[in-house]
Amino acid sequence: MDQQHLSSGHPVMGQQQEMSFIDHLEALRWHIIRSAISIVVFATAAFFAKDFLFHDLILGPSRPDFWTYQAFCRLGQWVGAPEMCMDKIGFVIQNREMSGQLTMHISTSFMVGIVLAFPYTFWELWRFIKPGLYPHEQANSRGAVFFVSILFMIGLLFGYYIAAPLSINFLASYQIDATIENQIDMQSYISTLTTMSVSCAFVFELPMIVFFLAKAGLVTPEIMRLYRKHAIVVILIIAAVITPPDISAQIIVTIPIVLLYELSINIARVVTRNRTQMLNDRLAQNGGVS
Repeated sequence: MDQQHLSSGHPVMGQQQEMSFIDHLEALRWHIIRSAISIVVFATAAFFAKDFLFHDLILGPSRPDFWTYQAFCRLGQWVGAPEMCMDKIGFVIQNREMSGQLTMHISTSFMVGIVLAFPYTFWELWRFIKPGLYPHEQANSRGAVFFVSILFMIGLLFGYYIAAPLSINFLASYQIDATIENQIDMQSYISTLTTMSVSCAFVFELPMIVFFLAKAGLVTPEIMRLYRKHAIVVILIIAAVITPPDISAQIIVTIPIVLLYELSINIARVVTRNRTQMLNDRLAQNGGVS
């Protein structure tokens, strides 16, 4: 009878585990669906805001009245360097395909939808991950969605207003012969703008990446200080990849990333100190027995 009871118990246990796994996948599916809906909503809004999206936002860095160019011009006048004024953008944007503008309208709207929905999408992802964390891990990760979203937006604005305009201006003004006109394909221009902006957005997540790595004990401030020179070399390589071969643009992009690295060292120091303090408190409560 006991043997029959045990044999009948195994399928029930297996079924419960299977249902639990299915429920887990079902929860993930709804997180993905809600994230996708948010992207579609923002993409639809961007699609119908065509004039603002393209004339003011996308094509802004292609005109000399863009905010960044005007700011550099005022700075040049203040420091006595009139060559910093970018009063002319030496290229013309054109479309070479019959359906090119419609296709670019749809794809750009979708890209803008992804970027604008990023905070909500990350929040949905975090809601799925958070229940699997221990209570102290949840407490230590409080505010993660807020800081990830803030750093993402700051990096995006830095890429859009600083890195992308400098790259566009350099590439547009570069000539191997005065008789060659720069007629830039619309897709090439938008690809450069979005790549620069989104790349900076993710690079600015460095402090949060270090925060989680330090929480996991994989990164310490001592290691980051030890490899600071190596990190600066990597940062210079990253700046060279996401900017044109213009030393001024590379320096402007490198400086904030280096500052973020130094900030990350301090974050790792605080996290390591708190982990050490928590471990000492736990040892004290257990009478020195871990």
